[in-house]
Amino acid sequence: MPFDPTPTDEIQVFPLSRLAPDGAWQTELAHDRSEHLLIWVTRGQGRLMMDGNQRGFGSHSALFFPARSLWSAEFGRHCLGQALSIPVTAPVSMPDQPLHLRISEARDQARLNTLFEAMNQEQSGHPALWRRALQSYSELISILLRRLPPSGPLPPERPTAARRLVQSYCRRVSGYFDARTTMADHAAALNVTPTHLTRVCKSETGKTAAALLTERQLYAARHLLISTEFSIRDISERIGFGSPAYFTRFITQHTGKTPSSLRKASRKLA
Repeated sequence: MPFDPTPTDEIQVFPLSRLAPDGAWQTELAHDRSEHLLIWVTRGQGRLMMDGNQRGFGSHSALFFPARSLWSAEFGRHCLGQALSIPVTAPVSMPDQPLHLRISEARDQARLNTLFEAMNQEQSGHPALWRRALQSYSELISILLRRLPPSGPLPPERPTAARRLVQSYCRRVSGYFDARTTMADHAAALNVTPTHLTRVCKSETGKTAAALLTERQLYAARHLLISTEFSIRDISERIGFGSPAYFTRFITQHTGKTPSSLRKASRKLA
């Protein structure tokens, strides 16, 4: 029988509702993920921050976030759709830039729906070579995304200075969100003043530079609280807080709950 790989991380297809099983913060806080993520919104609308820019989206929108790109999304109450998670180790050639595609042609919508449905059947039924099938369907989805034109007016050949600055800042926040590195430190590394960085980020993303950094730290903290057994002290050290007490104040200030109560509440939902 042909080789069927068994990777540690699987390609996964799941309903949009499972993208944030522990709360809306899992998409609404600015963050990045270790895997590529495609969200296919078939109904509803919302807002997202992608590639250093804030924008709205509606039904039949394909939202692609490459691994380690900073993003956030608010999904309306009536949003429905599917999500596709692809590990960076998977032998699938996905786009290397974020994409927001409004798929208006019924034929293209049907193609994407068919591919998702086929992947769901492979994933649930586990027939022979189902992992290879998921890889092949993912590659077909990647080709479809690359063929479709971007939504809205064509982007300028060269992004504005403001957009380039925010993109650079978002890349830094993805890689360096340690609490010991302040927004002013990031501004200095980008050769701009904190005031200028704050103003430009607010204009482009709807969030201040400090808010983006805080959200990334908060996402990391909440993710570690619910997905690991690390102690509060260990988590505070990993994210760069000076002490567990400072970490607890940070969490309580932004969530209204202590780290321990957040962890306990997530386990009741599990």
